[in-house]
Amino acid sequence: MPKKIPMRQCLGCREMKPKMELIRVVRSPEGKVSLDFKGKLPGRGAYLCPNPDCLKKARKARALERAFSAQIPDEVWSGLEEQMKEVPADG
Repeated sequence: MPKKIPMRQCLGCREMKPKMELIRVVRSPEGKVSLDFKGKLPGRGAYLCPNPDCLKKARKARALERAFSAQIPDEVWSGLEEQMKEVPADG
């Protein structure tokens, strides 16, 4: 039987994609928002495609703020932007 691939929805394009292809942003139980590259940090996770357009859409729609019911620090946004630059854009 094939292994089930966990799917998550990107907050930017709203498409369901395999969890491993997405960047996880997590709000810890203490309320700190950070990037989670391993996907193992405790707390509420939200996912974004490694695509600058999705990041723009999510930021404009305040999707992360809504997902976490919290303000998103600028360093998280800049961290996401840096992450987007490192990922090759294969569309």
